[in-house]
Amino acid sequence: MFKHDFTFTKRQLGMLMVTVGILGFAAILSIDIIQAGREGGIGPIQRIALGTMALTALIGLTLIPLGNDPA
Repeated sequence: MFKHDFTFTKRQLGMLMVTVGILGFAAILSIDIIQAGREGGIGPIQRIALGTMALTALIGLTLIPLGNDPA
């Protein structure tokens, strides 16, 4: 990984995207749960962020089966 000519493979990029998507989705939901005292629930920007994190995870899932080709 620390070589001068290192490149991500599609599988590594897919796993990274799935991880970021899942962790981001969980973080956005947990922020809303921690601040449960405020009114309104999940707002429009949070919905967009949740959708973006879910889309990131789904795109990552499609990259994983493509194997060890350079990304």
